[in-house]
This record gives sequence, C-alpha cells and structure tokens, in this order.
Amino acid sequence: MIRSLAHVIAYWLITLVAALVCTLLALWPWRGPLSFAIRIYGAAQVLALRWIAGVKIDVRGRERLPAGPSVIAAKHQSWGDGFVMVAEIPGLAFVAGDHLLKFPLIGWILHRLGAIVLSNNGGEAERERMQAGLLGLKRERRSVLIYPEGHLAAPGEAHRYRKGVFHLYDALQRPCTPVATSLGLGWDRQSFRKRPGRVTVEFLDPIEPGLGKEEFMSRLEAIIETRTNALLAEARA
Repeated sequence: MIRSLAHVIAYWLITLVAALVCTLLALWPWRGPLSFAIRIYGAAQVLALRWIAGVKIDVRGRERLPAGPSVIAAKHQSWGDGFVMVAEIPGLAFVAGDHLLKFPLIGWILHRLGAIVLSNNGGEAERERMQAGLLGLKRERRSVLIYPEGHLAAPGEAHRYRKGVFHLYDALQRPCTPVATSLGLGWDRQSFRKRPGRVTVEFLDPIEPGLGKEEFMSRLEAIIETRTNALLAEARA
C-alpha cells in the first residue's frame, strides 16, 4: 500500500508537470514538440510504474510493427497500457473518449495532437468528427491507436468489440496491429492499488488490409483475446 500511495503521488506530479508543459507546447504551430513531450510523459509514467510501484512491463513484438503507419488495436486493462503505447510509437494519434475532456487543459492538448475524440452517443456529429479525423490521418500518415472494446477490461474480462476499429482499418487501407497485454495484473483498470511483478504488452502479427467487416472483426477479437489469456496465464504461473 505504501508503494501504491507513492506511485499515485508520482503519477499526479508527473501528469501536472506534463499538462503545463504540453499546454505551452500546444501553442507552437508545429505539432512535433508536443508529440515528443507526450512520448516523454508516457515513458516517465512507465518508469514510475517500474521503480516506484514495482510493476515491470516487458514490451514484446516491436519487430512486428509495420514499417509504415498502421491501426493499433489494443486490449485495454489499465491506464498504464496507454502510456506504453505513446512511449513506444513516435507521433502516435489516437481515438479517445470524451470523458477525458473533464480534466483541465486536456481538451486543448487533445485537439492540438489531432486526436479523434468521440462519445458513446453516436449521431451525425460523431460521424463528422470521425470523418475529419480520418482525413487528417490520411494526410499526415500517422499510426492511430484505438481500443476496440471501448472499455477498460479487468484481467480475464472481455467486452463486445465495436465496429469503429473496422472503419479505421477499412477507410485508411492500412494494416491493423493487434496488441495483447497482462498489465491489468499489475494495475487493474483505475485501481489505486498496484501489484508488483512482471507483466507484458505484446504487439502481434498485423492483419493486412482488404478483409470484410465480419471476417476482420472475428479475426481481431480471436487474436487479441487468445494471446491476452495466454499472457495472463504466463504471468500467473
């Protein structure tokens, strides 16, 4: 519990400093410095998890990432897996939920990063935001992160995979890189408590463009869930 408390303090201190720095960098006309700062923020949070909370994250499969931009479809067990993604992939774009807008300064930073911010309500406004985001991704040729379930999932838990990931994959005509994880065993969703130990985030073999919706969704879910369950079993052994 002491390590968990120390980590929470470090987490918010790092976040506060990053928010202030990124707000200033968001005023810069070029996105590069802001993207670099976000990557440093993610790396700092990964280090805090390791050295303060004792959660050691093994990142596997970097060699499987395509040479060009791709759609990164990741299992989402913890806030921690997002830090790993931005630390590992330079210039990463992402699809984010509008719940993040409740945090001060975050909306402006997300806008400057070119994030696609959506709600669960759907509708014409959501489709317009998605279309604008797709045009930006095509123009800038950046990889984009999406969590197909749209929810944080406890270890061993699975939610219905939403079709938004297929729309990105189909519209961008890029490979989709699945990501499995056991990070939830060390930091389960938004839990205060951290459990020291070794966990894994693993990039898996990309799914090449061209599949239809049903085949793609079925294959993506099977790949991510099967490998995630294997990583959980490995970490618990």
